[in-house]
Amino acid sequence: MNMFVSALLVGLVSVFCMLDSRLLGRLNFEQPLIGATLVGVVLGDPMTGLAVGAATELVSMGLVQVGAAVPADMVLGGIIASAFACLTGATAETAMTIAVPVAVLGQLLGIVFRSVIAVLGHVADAAIEEGDFKKARSMHIVVGTILYSLMYFVPTFFAILLGTDLVKSIVSFIPAWLTTGLNVATKLLTAYGLALLLSLSLKKGMGAFFFIGFLLAAYLKLSVTAVSLLGVAAAIVLMDLKFGHKVAATGGGTTALPASDDYDPLEDDE
Repeated sequence: MNMFVSALLVGLVSVFCMLDSRLLGRLNFEQPLIGATLVGVVLGDPMTGLAVGAATELVSMGLVQVGAAVPADMVLGGIIASAFACLTGATAETAMTIAVPVAVLGQLLGIVFRSVIAVLGHVADAAIEEGDFKKARSMHIVVGTILYSLMYFVPTFFAILLGTDLVKSIVSFIPAWLTTGLNVATKLLTAYGLALLLSLSLKKGMGAFFFIGFLLAAYLKLSVTAVSLLGVAAAIVLMDLKFGHKVAATGGGTTALPASDDYDPLEDDE
């Protein structure tokens, strides 16, 4: 397998993994472990891909995307590092030296592309006001998907085709002031994202549950999992109280009547 074909296959794998959360419904292909393993499969060395993917997954466990914040792209880093290990015979530890700078480059590309794609939303809004729904649909589904695919395919393809040293050179060439500015911007976006989430949680009828969850975690030292399970249980009970049925006695037995005051006897209950 020549280098061009290898670069093409790895580029397609990166696009497939990227489309997971944006088009396929998040089937967990957008995980460093899965992406790196798929690269190993297409390059004929799945065990090396699995080893690199496991090492990259351990690093990515501490990275959390909150709101519009963009963490280091360990998926892209794992894919290119896996290809590097499979093509050169390097160990997983050696491959990790290229995964980190590639992940940083992916982070910077993600910030730039998200800024560009934000324009598509305004174009779609204008198209909807004009009644051009086909154009609006294309902005969201077609154009956005193509741009995101190029964001992953282009750097992956050329990194494999031209060598990983090129990626390291690009990362080292980026001035410190630009990197610092982008990092500051991501922190501001994180705060903005949390503020948006809080604005939804503190609406009428939701604020009490937010503070109950906070008190359970702060004073009873319950884990996030425990608080989440309590929330699910509370939701089930409240749904039953709001939408459940009460049994009313009739002459020939019992009849289920909705608890809601908006019940319309002419509606066909199923």
